[in-house]
Amino acid sequence: MRIQAWMPAWLRHYQRDWLSGDVLAGLIVTVMLIPQSLAYAMLAGLPPEVGLYASILPLIAYALLGSSMTLAVGPVAVASLMTASSLAPLAAQGTPEYLAMAILLALLSGLMLIGAGLLRLGFLAWFLSHPVISGFISGSAVLIAIGQVKYLLGITFSSAGVLSTLAGLIKHLPETNVVTSGIGITALVFLFFARSHLALLLRRIGVPAKVAEMVSKLAPITAVILSTAVVASLDLAETAQVSIVGNVPAGLPVLAMSLPSWDALHALWVPAMLISLVGFVESVSVAQSLAMKRAQRIQPDRELLGIGAANIASALSGGFPVTGGFARSVVNFSAGANTPVASVISALMMGVVLIGLTSWFHYLPHTVLSATIIVAVLGLIDMQTLKDAWHYDKADATALLLTFFGVIVFGVEEGIVIGVALSLAVLVWRSSHPHMAVVGRVPGTEHFRNIERHQVETLPGLIALRIDESLYFANAQVLEEKIESLLQQQPGTRDLLLILSAVNQLDTTALVMLTELERDLAERHIRLHFAEIKGPVLDRLRNTPLGEQMKDRIYLSTHQAFLACSAG
Repeated sequence: MRIQAWMPAWLRHYQRDWLSGDVLAGLIVTVMLIPQSLAYAMLAGLPPEVGLYASILPLIAYALLGSSMTLAVGPVAVASLMTASSLAPLAAQGTPEYLAMAILLALLSGLMLIGAGLLRLGFLAWFLSHPVISGFISGSAVLIAIGQVKYLLGITFSSAGVLSTLAGLIKHLPETNVVTSGIGITALVFLFFARSHLALLLRRIGVPAKVAEMVSKLAPITAVILSTAVVASLDLAETAQVSIVGNVPAGLPVLAMSLPSWDALHALWVPAMLISLVGFVESVSVAQSLAMKRAQRIQPDRELLGIGAANIASALSGGFPVTGGFARSVVNFSAGANTPVASVISALMMGVVLIGLTSWFHYLPHTVLSATIIVAVLGLIDMQTLKDAWHYDKADATALLLTFFGVIVFGVEEGIVIGVALSLAVLVWRSSHPHMAVVGRVPGTEHFRNIERHQVETLPGLIALRIDESLYFANAQVLEEKIESLLQQQPGTRDLLLILSAVNQLDTTALVMLTELERDLAERHIRLHFAEIKGPVLDRLRNTPLGEQMKDRIYLSTHQAFLACSAG
């Protein structure tokens, strides 16, 4: 009984008829995960086996602690890029120090997420607006795609930033390895064709729609198998200098953890925090969208624990930062996954790959992994959100574009900082410019509406102002200026009614402003009234000098205040 209490709900109530869907989804996701793990390890600047290590224990850890039934955790493009960007100034790729720092990055990220989960900070999932996240991911996708072109063409040069990469491509283009680029571009065309046309073609020849979709999603492993076979059979690594993965050590990862130095912690805590934030928001967004399709719910605090545990598990097994992947999760969902058993099966299959199949990847060309990355990340570029935001809210669209270009011009870490700053700036700007409306009574009713939008009755000598935002330090002065403007327009005003139905919070600055306003109005022989104050706000207001002064001028409804003012 005590053991059951620690078991996740899906495991305690597991049903036998769920198993077939979970097994099928687990197998399909494994086939998809193999090339992605290898590719994203390369993107992070790590040996290929590290990507496989990061695809075993993290899946099991999330299955035990996460709340989504279908989220597929593992290496993803954006987290891999952020890992490489964070570590590039600290150590050279291919060195033990670089690998050790990647492992530490996963550990720190995991500890931060676990800590946030224990503190119930799941609301941070909504800390970044959707347009800002879209701009960040789209900018990262462009950055990743440009960075992979040199591997696609078989060109070798060092670069830092998108401008130096583009300059390097132009300068070294004559050095393109024709065979390498031929293999890579062929794989690229095949993967694009599979993504956009293969499913439709298969449906036209009679293949069931669901099977056709699954086959198209497995195109990357097909490209890996065929290109590896061609390079191995023709010995292109020797005869044409095609860059290959080479030896991938066999065997399961050894569980180990070394204590980090203070210098390493000081250098990595900010990148770890940014990776945690982006990974968590991305995971929750994917998990939430899939859960809604089955009328399920996710728990953001549980997601913090699940993703945090996955990263700690990755660090323990020699991996790098992981999170929930969009493409794999969609495939997992579509393949019929009912519970995280599908992820556990994927983890077990990845273990089998590490134990006995790593020799198959020896002749896998890097150019095909680059093609896989390029096709995957270009699918992340979100033009629809930009179009929608531009038509609906120019401020959101501007934040999206600034974040997008911030990532491309300054880098991923700077880009996400720009995104966070823009999200907060837009929030503060909107709340500091609250909508306020002078209202009147709809004839024959007790309803009050904006005098600029409706035919309403007004009372001579009364200004009834509805405030559609909480009052705090950033907008208190704006309200005061609005009131003064209205009083100048209506010099015969005897009563000012503030309708506070939308005010959820009244901070000290706003309280001081209202107190001074009441005193100033009294000196001008104008009475101040409040209506429709919410209970929590009223409870705090009653214990203040302003509340005592106005206790007979606070009304339950606008209609009551209207009648009181009309009676003089």
